[in-house]
Amino acid sequence: MPSMIKLLWLLFAVLSLGSARAAYPDKPIKIVVTLAAGGTADILARLVSSKLSQSLGQPVVVENRPGASGMIGAESVAKAAPDGYTLLLGYNAEIAINQSLLARMRYDPIRDLEPITIVGATPMVLVVDPALRVKTLPELIALARKNPGALSYGSAGVGSTPHLGSELLNHMASINVLHVPYKSASQAVPEVIGKRISMVFSGMPLAMPHIRDGRLQAIAVSTRSRSAALPDTPTVAEMGYAGFDITNWFGMFAPAGTPRPIIDKLYAEIRLAVSTDEVKQRISGEGGMINPLAPAEFKDFIQAEVAKYQSIIASIGLQKN
Repeated sequence: MPSMIKLLWLLFAVLSLGSARAAYPDKPIKIVVTLAAGGTADILARLVSSKLSQSLGQPVVVENRPGASGMIGAESVAKAAPDGYTLLLGYNAEIAINQSLLARMRYDPIRDLEPITIVGATPMVLVVDPALRVKTLPELIALARKNPGALSYGSAGVGSTPHLGSELLNHMASINVLHVPYKSASQAVPEVIGKRISMVFSGMPLAMPHIRDGRLQAIAVSTRSRSAALPDTPTVAEMGYAGFDITNWFGMFAPAGTPRPIIDKLYAEIRLAVSTDEVKQRISGEGGMINPLAPAEFKDFIQAEVAKYQSIIASIGLQKN
């Protein structure tokens, strides 16, 4: 008799779990963005959250939690309940870079976060204050060499892609442009426009409106190939710095331990969301790219990115702190 009771309880638990999973979601979902409002990550999160709200039938809200090179927001999700109701829109820094630069992290991005898919990716574009009167990368580097330490660049903090891109350019071009960190690139771009810093590697969706209206001068893009959104702007690599290739990518993550059916459902819905004409046109029109990798493919991609940035950091000579 006791064995029968245990069997019945086990059957009840399995059926209840299946019912709960089938009902997902039955309450609002939160997407934590590790960068400030107005930046590329925020733009992507809000595009996707709007589509998910429609397809899932529940509100999907965006919460910006910038700071500490993305670790404040990432840690909050890593320590959240693994139930699919708290997600992370993370990017290179807090997923693939920080572990090579920071001696202490309060979460392990590989162990504590479950990859779902890439939402979007974008080249960075190096933009400068037009008052510098430089229009090409050779002109900018000549100015920096003539005035060592006089120019400055903004970033989204130590370990961010604008930081690594700028330090890699410093290293490859033998120049000394000073680092001014912000909580996000969306704060650094207005600082260039306001002439408080000289330049920044910015995600293209953030910079494009200011390039179009002449408040920023586009110098070069950070990826191996030119961007269709700025076809006349050369890459850093083709200007004589072979191997320079940094792409901002933005991926959706859940806390480790989130049930596989929830991960698979979120992947399917996000893939549909970024495949709509509205989202594709918005992202591609601002220089972005869409390639929603499956969870297993995304996991392999992250491992490759970790190795890539370890190599970049070692070549620059940045030390863990």
